[in-house]
Amino acid sequence: MSTGDTSAPAIRYAAVTFDCPDPAELARFYGDALGLPVAYSSDDFVLLGKEGSAGLGFSRLADYRRPTWPDPSQEKQAHMELGVDDLVAARDRLLALGAVEPSAQPQPDRWLVLLDPAGHPFCITTLV
Repeated sequence: MSTGDTSAPAIRYAAVTFDCPDPAELARFYGDALGLPVAYSSDDFVLLGKEGSAGLGFSRLADYRRPTWPDPSQEKQAHMELGVDDLVAARDRLLALGAVEPSAQPQPDRWLVLLDPAGHPFCITTLV
């Protein structure tokens, strides 16, 4: 979609960042799951990504509270959708990396909900 304003600055999607208690742990999980290398790392922030593509960041939050999905007492705030070729094989791989499979599965024939090591819900699906 274009606004027709040729003087508008170029804006690109660079990364999305998740709050968590341990950026290195969460970066290890997603780096192993998605095959992404560490592009930057400090005690309080880790960025995964390949040069020229969007990244995934993890930022330490001292008073981080795990989402309680599906219980709304501590909302999930956001979640990712990951495309996979085989739901069962991908689920098994992600569980081995440290994900947890909650009992609540809204549409298990279309996608599976998993929780990353910091409790963020994310979905895997063959539909994308």
